Amino acid sequence: MPVHTADGTMCPSRNGFRLEMLTGMVNYEVSSQERAPQPAAVCAATLAVDELPAWLGTALGTVAGYLPAHRSFPVGPPFARYHRLADGRFDVEAGFPVPATIEDSVQVHPVLLPGGSVASTVHVGPYDEMVPGYHALEAWITERGGELAGDPWEVYLSDPGAQPDPATWRTEIVQPYREKATAPGN
Repeated sequence: MPVHTADGTMCPSRNGFRLEMLTGMVNYEVSSQERAPQPAAVCAATLAVDELPAWLGTALGTVAGYLPAHRSFPVGPPFARYHRLADGRFDVEAGFPVPATIEDSVQVHPVLLPGGSVASTVHVGPYDEMVPGYHALEAWITERGGELAGDPWEVYLSDPGAQPDPATWRTEIVQPYREKATAPGN
């Protein structure tokens, strides 16, 4: 598999795809898998980027408190899914995967993370430095003749409360994709 280097050249790689950026030569290993649809419990909001950090902590706490009171529990780490709006804000859903669909409430809602093909990579470092990880996923998908198929989500593998150094935070970035459709006759 090729590796794109900071100067735009491609080199072979035996372990997937690696994008090396000039900003500190960050390496992103990209993998692909088929996932089943996953029920989740989330809080939702429309927010500007600078509103996200405070809201995420509150939202995740709200969902975590809701689940045991409704006979449910997380089956994986917390996540947030983002849909960029034309005005630069985001529709955001933040919560936890759960074993089965939950009951809807005023604050906590059931959603289904999509199944199908996903590409993912793990970013190590502060949340505000993840953009190259998203670029690595998009490049990997495009290089293989695919196209983005829905909004990405971030899976928070580290707990900032337990790991206060942002340089150690691990976040999986997940991007659904599909094979690019070809026009009839091509």
